[in-house]
Amino acid sequence: MSFRGFYQHRYTHLKVRYDMPIKSERKCFAFGGANLWAWLVMVMLLVFVSCGKRQDSEEGLAIFKYNESAGILTLDPIYAKDLPHIWACNQVFNSLVAFDDKMNLVPMVAKSWDISDDGLTYTFHLRDDVQFHHDTCFYQSAIRQAQGPSQHEEAKVVELVETPTNNARFVTAQDFVYSFNRVVDKSLSSPGLWIFSSVKHDDDHYAFTALDDTTFQIELAKPFPPFLGILSMTYASVVPHEAVEYYGDDFRSHPVGTGPFKFQYWKENVKLVFRKNPDYFERDEAGERLPYIDAVSVSFLIDKQVAFLEFIKGKFDFMSGIDARYKDELLTYDGNLRKKYEDKIELITEPYLNTEYFSFFIDPNDELGPERAKALRQAVSLCIDREKMLRYLRNGIGEPGTGGMIPVGLPGHSSTIGYGYDLKRAQRLVAENHLEGYLLQLSTVADYADIGKFVQSQVEQIGMQCKMEVMPPATMRSMRSNGSLPFFRSSWVADYPDAENYLSLFVSSNFAPSGPNYCHYTNPKYDKLFDKALLCNDLEQRAAYYTEMDSLMMQDAPVVVLFYDEVLRFVNKRVKDMGSNPTNLLDLRRVKIID
Repeated sequence: MSFRGFYQHRYTHLKVRYDMPIKSERKCFAFGGANLWAWLVMVMLLVFVSCGKRQDSEEGLAIFKYNESAGILTLDPIYAKDLPHIWACNQVFNSLVAFDDKMNLVPMVAKSWDISDDGLTYTFHLRDDVQFHHDTCFYQSAIRQAQGPSQHEEAKVVELVETPTNNARFVTAQDFVYSFNRVVDKSLSSPGLWIFSSVKHDDDHYAFTALDDTTFQIELAKPFPPFLGILSMTYASVVPHEAVEYYGDDFRSHPVGTGPFKFQYWKENVKLVFRKNPDYFERDEAGERLPYIDAVSVSFLIDKQVAFLEFIKGKFDFMSGIDARYKDELLTYDGNLRKKYEDKIELITEPYLNTEYFSFFIDPNDELGPERAKALRQAVSLCIDREKMLRYLRNGIGEPGTGGMIPVGLPGHSSTIGYGYDLKRAQRLVAENHLEGYLLQLSTVADYADIGKFVQSQVEQIGMQCKMEVMPPATMRSMRSNGSLPFFRSSWVADYPDAENYLSLFVSSNFAPSGPNYCHYTNPKYDKLFDKALLCNDLEQRAAYYTEMDSLMMQDAPVVVLFYDEVLRFVNKRVKDMGSNPTNLLDLRRVKIID
């Protein structure tokens, strides 16, 4: 515990007079000789006793524990760009709307909303009972307001005690204006800036408006039906300006939100703790306030093998996904949990909005010419036995990628528009287009080297050569952005549950490095269908457009879809009602722990 933390904790309720000059305040600490040493010893003893009591107080609490091997760099939601950061921030913050486990859009801080007939204006009606977490930043803000606007005025006597009524406050529409403006503030370099690209704006202003305390409005430059779902993302969380102003750069390590848990403690790369928010606004069907558990504890063991052993010992309650080093220890070859763990662990699986694939870079100056290059891409897609690959390399986890880019579970998915295993047809394409002996350069990362080797062997059986290079992820990201890789490993997880996520990867205007079209695929008909789909508010018709686009793109075969992933959750049996969802979000609001 720091001195500042100790001092604030012990003297929170003292009345403070602010008519003393600064020099007089400093004299209060000008002890001398033995008095100073006595005072320091007293402080250290009190800190030791206080910290000991805090540790003991954890006994008997329901604490959900998990490990995050990838680490966490910040708890500021505008930087939550991947699952480790999203999982942590999701405990502390809320957005206007959210998706439930069935991917239905549900109210969160917004209790309802209206969308104008032209699809340009979104008006949100906010709850009036959502409080920010209790934090001293609100107390400090109240002091500044009480002191007045100027330091040059005669000093005021302020008698202010920090209490539950002045170290928290309710959320208003202006808080969303502030929070969203942080996301689009280019000086903050949020990776979530893109989520508001469809919002009407000029160089100085985005169309975020607080009509009153409980009414918030957003204007779009053009209709964009997936926009409502985008607002569920962690980037769009509401934060209080008082906390950002008071903590400054340290807001990353002292977050203040509205979520089911509030920040308690973080020793970076060692442990992160959230405590139950006793004022959280959501209740269950019986009227009991959520969440049920008392705390969340996150550890940061880098070695996944060590973390796995700790999970087996019961030190952690949850593990997501599975590493190749211990998959056979936990799972049978058909993907079921081994019997020796059935009394300790529950396995939860469901389709994951994640498509795993290899991409071709379509070079307009390819020496093969457009037709032969297309035949090569089709032959590679046809020669891969995806069922065999999943059975032997992934213990049956996932669905074979015989459809397009849109994964299982999203409107627009079709399992018949892609490429099944057809070795004879692949060999015929190679022969007809004189591709025998052609050398294909495959680039992948270490975690997917086994899949890369499998694809390599499949390509060689149709008469072509395949050379595989394993490179660091950062190197691959850089090289694929500048078009230096002819054939490379790719993966896309939905940012929000709409197929537009996946189909935007192939729009001509999204060429890398300025966009995510790493293939440099271009098709005017595809682009027109994409624009038409974005103007369509009818969900069934838009899904039909999506399927047509996916089918059109797959005929040109810029990608080799390998499989559609599955969410895999291993849960200690003391944990009840864990649940799961296709985006693999960690939602602990309704989790219970029974020892």
